[in-house]
Amino acid sequence: MRLTASIAALLVATSAAWSADQGAVKPMEVNPELAELGKRLFYDTRLSGDTNLSCSTCHDPEQAFTDGEALSTAYSGSEGFRNTPTLANVGHRAAWMHDGRLGTNLNDVSREMITEDYLMNMDMRMMQERLKQDPVYVKMFKAAGKGEPSNGGARSALQEFLKSITSSGAPFDTGEMNEAAKRGFVNFKGKAGCTDCHSGDRFSDDRPHNTGVPDNPDIWSDPLRHQTFVAYAKFMGVENYMNVRKDLGAYVRDHKEGSKRTFLTPTLRELTQTAPYMHNGTLATLEEVVEFYNQGGGDDPNKDPRLKPLGLTRSEKTEFVEFLKSLSGASFNQPAYVWEADDYGYEVVPDWKNAKN
Repeated sequence: MRLTASIAALLVATSAAWSADQGAVKPMEVNPELAELGKRLFYDTRLSGDTNLSCSTCHDPEQAFTDGEALSTAYSGSEGFRNTPTLANVGHRAAWMHDGRLGTNLNDVSREMITEDYLMNMDMRMMQERLKQDPVYVKMFKAAGKGEPSNGGARSALQEFLKSITSSGAPFDTGEMNEAAKRGFVNFKGKAGCTDCHSGDRFSDDRPHNTGVPDNPDIWSDPLRHQTFVAYAKFMGVENYMNVRKDLGAYVRDHKEGSKRTFLTPTLRELTQTAPYMHNGTLATLEEVVEFYNQGGGDDPNKDPRLKPLGLTRSEKTEFVEFLKSLSGASFNQPAYVWEADDYGYEVVPDWKNAKN
């Protein structure tokens, strides 16, 4: 179908925005030696208590650093109660976790992931001793200017590696969007008003909102997931946590009624590789996500009042999906990220279990 003059003019006008506030994500400066150390730590199962998990267990680079599951895995004897978020451009975020409870720096994020009992359940004093016993780590810590292996040095290295994970090659950034995606972008900014929350080059305002996403019943029907949720809710001061059947989200930050069931706006980068969607994995496809918002979101008394039915036509919804797909870059086996798992000449994790026998 031929574009009308007004739509064509709007497409031209919006092209300038693609290189402005919603242009390509700029890579962060990193210390190469420290990031290389962090990369090795990221793939090392010895950072978990029973050596069964590494950071990459849930954050697989081949899936844009997610795991493809609705709800994440967890430490032995537990299961997760939220969807694993992508680590694409994670160094640019202003807050972390779906509820935004961590808002200082990635060093703190690494510490919580490693030490939380339902995540990696590691005593960092033990982790430090494990690192000291690996001659490769001894060399790498020294090369990175961190002296002998230490907990603080390990967290700094992980932070540096995470800062290096930057999106690139998306059609939106390279000027290779198809015409349907361009029309979808027009409605994204206009008719749908998505930029109220999905703003900036990562398409996120890093703030919590309630969009009425339905709860995932598996959290409470699965005993392992429920016990994980209970442990989290108790620690975060949620009242009557044993009987709560709602994920309260950012409520744990301020315990205000209006914050219940609000969650940080997720980035829209790398969507083609990060399904299923939402904080609890309840929407399986981008088509379902678009329809969810086309209907005005879900049903919740605290839902953001800006959410209204959009009235998108069938073709407009298809164009919307095409636009969302245009925000994904090349496969993560390609140079979409600075640091790859196999670009150095030693093992990611030495075969230390067999070596000691």
